[in-house]
Amino acid sequence: MSTRPPLTAAGAEHLRNELTKLKNVERPRIAEAIAEARAHGDLKENAEYHAAREQQGLLEARIRHIESVLSHAQIIDITLIQSNGKIVFGATVELLNIENEDTVIYQIVGDEEADLNHNKISINSPIARALIGKEEGEEITVKAPGGDIEYEILTVSYV
Repeated sequence: MSTRPPLTAAGAEHLRNELTKLKNVERPRIAEAIAEARAHGDLKENAEYHAAREQQGLLEARIRHIESVLSHAQIIDITLIQSNGKIVFGATVELLNIENEDTVIYQIVGDEEADLNHNKISINSPIARALIGKEEGEEITVKAPGGDIEYEILTVSYV
């Protein structure tokens, strides 16, 4: 039996909003573009028609993907997590790089919602795997491609 991939409640809401926009805004816009391109005549040499059809294919694939993710995910409300001080899925963690004294804040999320630009890291990433089960004040070593990086866990929260 396979486990259901975790997804935060906020991540699920974000995907639902994207799905609504794709179905109610983008799908009709592309259908209109296809109809307009058809009206221009010969479809063999109609670049607008072929571009709109390609867009439609990509849109429908994204819709199917989001629907699949939402139907299979285990949606977790991180505000209800009882972690007993341990880092688990959904935790927001402030880390101190011991070597250069830089601090960084990451939230541990599911693969679908991981976004390094927003400091959201996948539960399956090396840094998240090193953090799971640890507590504030502990030090961890992350095996990175450029070598090991040591961090001290400064704070852990669930927001």
